[in-house]
Amino acid sequence: MTVGRKSNGTNGVSPAPLNSKLLQTILVAPVDDAPVPDGDDPIRRSQKCTTSHMLVVNWTRDAGWAAPTIKPYRNFSVAPTSSVLHYGTECFEGLKLYRGFDMKLRLFRPDLNCARLRLSSLRGGLPDFDPDELLKLIEAFVHVDGERWLPEPGTFLYLRPAIIGTSAALGVSRPAEATLFLVAVLFPQFGQAGPGLKLLCSSGQVRAWPGGFGSAKLGANYAPSLVAQEEANAQGFIQVLWLFGPEDNVTEAGASNFFVIIRNKETGLPELITALLGDIILDGVTRRSVLELTRERLEKPSEGIQPLVAVERSFTMAEMVEASNAGRLLEAFVTGTAFFVAPVGMIRYRDTDIHIGNKTEEGDLVAPYTLMLRNWLKDIMYENEPHAWSPVQGKAV
Repeated sequence: MTVGRKSNGTNGVSPAPLNSKLLQTILVAPVDDAPVPDGDDPIRRSQKCTTSHMLVVNWTRDAGWAAPTIKPYRNFSVAPTSSVLHYGTECFEGLKLYRGFDMKLRLFRPDLNCARLRLSSLRGGLPDFDPDELLKLIEAFVHVDGERWLPEPGTFLYLRPAIIGTSAALGVSRPAEATLFLVAVLFPQFGQAGPGLKLLCSSGQVRAWPGGFGSAKLGANYAPSLVAQEEANAQGFIQVLWLFGPEDNVTEAGASNFFVIIRNKETGLPELITALLGDIILDGVTRRSVLELTRERLEKPSEGIQPLVAVERSFTMAEMVEASNAGRLLEAFVTGTAFFVAPVGMIRYRDTDIHIGNKTEEGDLVAPYTLMLRNWLKDIMYENEPHAWSPVQGKAV
């Protein structure tokens, strides 16, 4: 017996689910394909240079998801009254495709990004989908553009899937139409050691709040933070360290998760501390990976390094200042897809500059735990260490 989709009460058929098996591919003619910029080409810093193709899937409330299409990269149009342009009905993800030193292509824990995009979509009033089907589409896209646009080992492409509400109506309601798309952008590659990032604590502004949507990757989270970021940049800081509440609880740094390593007063052992997940903290893939690696590899005693205990809890700037004054503030770093794992060298809190860690004669920050975690992750991403987190990308769906 053949069973069709259930009725939606209007046309007798329920909305179609996202289905990677319906994927259609239209390739750029080789003569029209753009050249791949060199690794040191300044265009990479602009973050405007994309690969040759894009993935697009349209959705409507009645029909559901249309057949996905990989096609040549080009602008697409939306009506001036589209929901995304007026009410911010948009969500996105960020992940990277890596060219390993064995010349194979890998994604890093892409299942987590796909699951998180689904949660963000639902939080933003956008359509539901099966994350496994999205992952298959991402893998198909990687099969099309990955080989050509990542010719060198030890490099990566930044992948940006997003969903936007496209209903051409000004009523404030869930969009009845949406578009899921995926593009790949060339980024500058990982930087080398340096003096560490400088962060400016937020003053009078908050990024997220309890009951809000700070735990989702909605565009609405980011636009209101840009003024504070610009003000921090003008004062020589790379990002804002977002505080919350009357006690100045530490939350995130810019669009990244924030970690600090403080020596415990009672045990004398260093602790890796980061804020608890909740409405105001994003469940970052790199954040989760750092915590898991710490618990697996650093919490037990080993030769040459003190154990490091991973702790997820609330902590305040007063605690950080006290630890700094007592010589117990050892390291700090931020994590995220774009920043990866980046050490922090200084934080300005009110009128106080908190300097973190020591520096070499060359001015590079000494941050052994941060560097160890960063190197472990790089080894996994680029296959210096085989790991289940970095599946090889082979045939398309």
